[in-house]
Amino acid sequence: MSIKRFAAVLKKDIALGPRSPIVLFAVFIPIFLTIVLQLVFGDLFSLKPSLAVVDQGSSEVARLLQKTEGIDVIFLESSEELKRRVLDHDFDGGLVLSQDFDQQLKSGQRPLLEIYISGESYAVNRLVLMVTSIDLLRQVEGRSPPIDIDMVQLGRGEDFPISMRLVPILAMYAFIIAGLFVPASSLVEERERRTITAMLASPVKLHEILWAKALLGVLLSMVMTVVTLVLNNSFSESQGVLLLVLLVSSVFWAVLGLIIGLVSSNSQILFALIKGTGIFLFGPAVFYLFPNWPQWIAKLFPTYWAIDPLWQVLAHQSSIQDVLGSLLITLAITLALIPIVKILGRRMLRQLASS
Repeated sequence: MSIKRFAAVLKKDIALGPRSPIVLFAVFIPIFLTIVLQLVFGDLFSLKPSLAVVDQGSSEVARLLQKTEGIDVIFLESSEELKRRVLDHDFDGGLVLSQDFDQQLKSGQRPLLEIYISGESYAVNRLVLMVTSIDLLRQVEGRSPPIDIDMVQLGRGEDFPISMRLVPILAMYAFIIAGLFVPASSLVEERERRTITAMLASPVKLHEILWAKALLGVLLSMVMTVVTLVLNNSFSESQGVLLLVLLVSSVFWAVLGLIIGLVSSNSQILFALIKGTGIFLFGPAVFYLFPNWPQWIAKLFPTYWAIDPLWQVLAHQSSIQDVLGSLLITLAITLALIPIVKILGRRMLRQLASS
């Protein structure tokens, strides 16, 4: 392979990329889907209660509330602002602490505790706010709770919010559209416009054209997947492992895109193949939405191994040792697809020669 010719083909595809509707589609669809899903599911499935606090006397209750995990606490300047924003459902509840609230509480008096609850807040959020407030009042008063609580978790402990479980589906869109569809459509477009014949008449070889388009898919796939994860606040702390997972998965999708592009002699066949194989491409991602389904079924899909390492890194902060098995399976499948690319490439050359 000539690096110079390979780079020339890649440079041409990158330069012409912004003019292609498919490339623009690959760039904008993950961003568009992220915005839509965040608007639909962002607040609907967020059970973390929010509490506005007006502290008129540097109360210890307010300080303890600020340190409480599981509650978003925001301090406001006046009780009028608090009432207005709770009424507008900016917060699930509001708490007003008078200037001498702590002193009255510790002296055994019964100070007035102003609590405001939004009429649109969830019942579970109201319960969390009330129980937490009562518990903190007991602490400041110096009394211990009347009971001890021993919390024992039974069953599975993987309770991820729906917004988190949607991330693999968004990542699949980035992988499939950018990593698979862009190389496949670019190759089909070259055949329909007969520009590939002109390139093959030059010193450029077919394998240099194919791998240049694959590399374009890999680069675009990695960039768009990273953008998708950042937009969903899902970028892993293990950035090195995440980038390795994205690289291996992107190579898999790009090679698969070359196969689909070589099989498709025109755009109609390409779109029919994408639509016809959609269930097999997206199938594994659906299982992350329904964790109670038998997960072994997802492993029957070859594309499962190209998406599960990403989920493991994002959801469980898995190390390279934890995802190494899945990555090796993905690489093995990718290597098994390369001979198919070569066979289909020779067939395409024969078709071009006969036409």
